[in-house]
Amino acid sequence: MSIHQPPAANAVHAAGSVLRARRLGIDTYQHLVVYLRRDSPVCRAEGFEAQSRIELICGALTVTATLNVADSELLELDEAGLSDASWRALGVRDGTPVQLRHAAPLQSFAAVRAKLQGRPFDDAALLAVAQDIVAGRYSDIHLATLITACSGSHLDLAETIALTRAMVAVGQRMQWPAEVVVDKHCVGGLPGNRTTLLVVPIVAACGLIMPKTSSRAITSPAGTADTMEVLAPVSLEVEQMRQVVRREGGCIAWGGGVALSPADDILIRVERALELDSDGLLVASVLSKKVAAGATHVLIDIPWGRTAKVRSEQAARQLANRLEACGQALGLHVRCVLSDGSQPVGSGIGPAQEALDVLAVLRGQDDAPQDLRQRALTLAGLLLELGGKAAQGQGEALALQTLESGAAWRKFQGICAAQGGMRELPQACCSQVLTARHGGRVVAIDNRKLSTLAKLAGAPRAAAAGLRFHAPLGTVLTPGQPLLTLYAETPGELRYALDYAETQSALVTVEDA
Repeated sequence: MSIHQPPAANAVHAAGSVLRARRLGIDTYQHLVVYLRRDSPVCRAEGFEAQSRIELICGALTVTATLNVADSELLELDEAGLSDASWRALGVRDGTPVQLRHAAPLQSFAAVRAKLQGRPFDDAALLAVAQDIVAGRYSDIHLATLITACSGSHLDLAETIALTRAMVAVGQRMQWPAEVVVDKHCVGGLPGNRTTLLVVPIVAACGLIMPKTSSRAITSPAGTADTMEVLAPVSLEVEQMRQVVRREGGCIAWGGGVALSPADDILIRVERALELDSDGLLVASVLSKKVAAGATHVLIDIPWGRTAKVRSEQAARQLANRLEACGQALGLHVRCVLSDGSQPVGSGIGPAQEALDVLAVLRGQDDAPQDLRQRALTLAGLLLELGGKAAQGQGEALALQTLESGAAWRKFQGICAAQGGMRELPQACCSQVLTARHGGRVVAIDNRKLSTLAKLAGAPRAAAAGLRFHAPLGTVLTPGQPLLTLYAETPGELRYALDYAETQSALVTVEDA
């Protein structure tokens, strides 16, 4: 949250800089925005212009917001309109007096400009940058410039380590009464890859502590938190998370609810919009949250493939090397595993569809997706070895025993109960089967286009929306055979997705069998 305590030297401005707060009900996500009339006496007296950075002061709180100017009677002359994010940050009511003043100069941004000119960041500069990001002093333009300066291979290992430490320093840090606390992460890029919901109960059932925080989707049809949320509440506060872990040994919570690495949460929002890849930012993002969550041993899954997030084996190995080196510098035991990123994992894509796959594996159903099951067993086994619960090479056997005995399913039910109770899965009211136009063997699948198709159907906002994929690599198709089933919550969204599918000949690539 973009909040900081105002310095004592910043005295209250004259009464002319005070306006009445008004909630406008505008969702700007995490971006704090204030709206003023152009002919407002405050706007004119202070010289405020559109996109100015403005400090809003209410009692002991000061937040920094971006100004949008209105040339209409949307607002009264003595009102300051607040976006939902600004409203939550200030915690005010309609009519509450709020002071406005120009934001102080952004001193830490000098280091960002220097980086663009080829000068490396030092530890002090990155700490100052992280502090200003969390305090809300960086606008989206500042954030985009910082991300650009760090993009590609522009951050070296020393800078990556310093950035990770800075992100940890400006957030909360949890501690657990155990010498070994395990965690896992997947760098993403594969639809349906919900191994976390299987690995956590397997590992916790074997006696390891695993306080897992996960993200919601930003550009994908489901994040781990979205899928878990159709099964149980995930918006836990820090103390709630502690209680769940004390009771069950593990949890699957939304990371945004506990704000363990708030600078990263802010950077991710802009980084994803820019679609800029950076090993340095990715490593700092992943490891800062693991350190903040109190982990000591971390397993990281790096899928690679033509349409995955990581495109080549060489790129995957370079990323693994940086993750392991940075982890070592921070006192973490990090192990990376490279995995197949050539196709979706499981059959479901979208929160409810992916949850169906997870439940099928946990319950031992005959129709459970075997690729998801095997990938989860492999990761759980490696984590059990890393955490000292199994000898080298014996972890997967222990994971398999835990799954087949029903212990993992019971543990998952216990975690759901501790987080607020297990839920019934939502059902989509509209569906449509898409069939193969030509016969042949499936030789390639476009993960990105399948993800786009599920999003156009409404996922993850509509939890029941998404698709089930019926044609993994190697499938021999006949004309008219089902490729996938689309699910939507409205006829309009289903039509929208179908229109896209009809223009995409390369969702799957088929060659003569």
